[in-house]
Amino acid sequence: MLRVLFTLLTGLWLALGIAGASAQEIPPPGPARELVIGTKQAAPFAIKGTDGVWTGISIDLWQRIADKLGVKYRLVEERTVEALIDGTASGKYDAAVAALTITGPRAEILDFSQPFYRTGLGIAVSLTEGSRWTVILRSMLSLGFLQAVGALIGLALLVGFLIWVFERGRNEHFGGARGIGASIWWSAEAMTQASTGVHTPITLAGRSLAILWMAVSIIAIAVFTAGVTSALTTSALQGIVTNVNDLASIRVGAISDSSSVDYLKTQRIKYRGYASAEDGLKALKAGEIDAFVYDKPLLAWIVLQHYSSSIQVLDIVFDPQNYGIGLPLGSPLRKNIDVALLDNVHSDWWKQTLFSYLGER
Repeated sequence: MLRVLFTLLTGLWLALGIAGASAQEIPPPGPARELVIGTKQAAPFAIKGTDGVWTGISIDLWQRIADKLGVKYRLVEERTVEALIDGTASGKYDAAVAALTITGPRAEILDFSQPFYRTGLGIAVSLTEGSRWTVILRSMLSLGFLQAVGALIGLALLVGFLIWVFERGRNEHFGGARGIGASIWWSAEAMTQASTGVHTPITLAGRSLAILWMAVSIIAIAVFTAGVTSALTTSALQGIVTNVNDLASIRVGAISDSSSVDYLKTQRIKYRGYASAEDGLKALKAGEIDAFVYDKPLLAWIVLQHYSSSIQVLDIVFDPQNYGIGLPLGSPLRKNIDVALLDNVHSDWWKQTLFSYLGER
């Protein structure tokens, strides 16, 4: 009995000793090693200076987070967003800090921090005079304009034919093989109020139709003129794009394999793909496309830096998006990063940072 009791006590003592030793071997919270942070140039969120120093909205925010967490890190640049995402998903990077939008497909392979910036897609259009005349020309060749012109011509042809039917047997000017042409010509003159009065209908039916046609044509021409003037004025002042729906009828550019393309595909909007925003904006300036779609803050930054005199970013935001910090699935850093991130984005420092880079108050 004593032997059994001694054996049990000995086993309990050894177990406690092993547990204590194991507890002492558990490392303290937080990584002791240097973190590897992936990034990609996307001004004004991630900007690499000529001296190799990184700045920008996302980079400055990460520096604040790292200081709060007391961790060391080094930045590694990737050339594409896909490489940045794949590298983070595979564990090559401890975090991805850039202009990284939070999407469903990306959330399947990455964890994301709380959003630190909410925005959406924007549209850039050309400011050149040539493009404005192009806008007016396209408005005049649009389906709606051609339908209106076709309707007026159709009415003139119909009235001319009816005048010929009523007058051909009693009016020599509208009779014979050439009478139908004269009837249509008279109808066109009456519609435009340019009739000379030399050849007019003489039958009761013909004159009744003529009076009705003159009254109707005055209203039709007035409505048509007002509509065309309004459309051309709006196009000249506002440009070819006034809302997102206009993208379906113009030449649109976007960065290939970007969230902008995902939106355009969803809306069944045809587009031309470009390798970078710079390439797309150069094509826009050259008149190869009519509009370029990209994340609005990034688009506004590039236009402000290089194309302020030839391109403008419209005051339109669509397809809302959130920017966050990407992390490998199950990353132990996520909670601490979220806490530090939320502390910063609700501070005066964050307001000053957004103002310094984007002019946002």
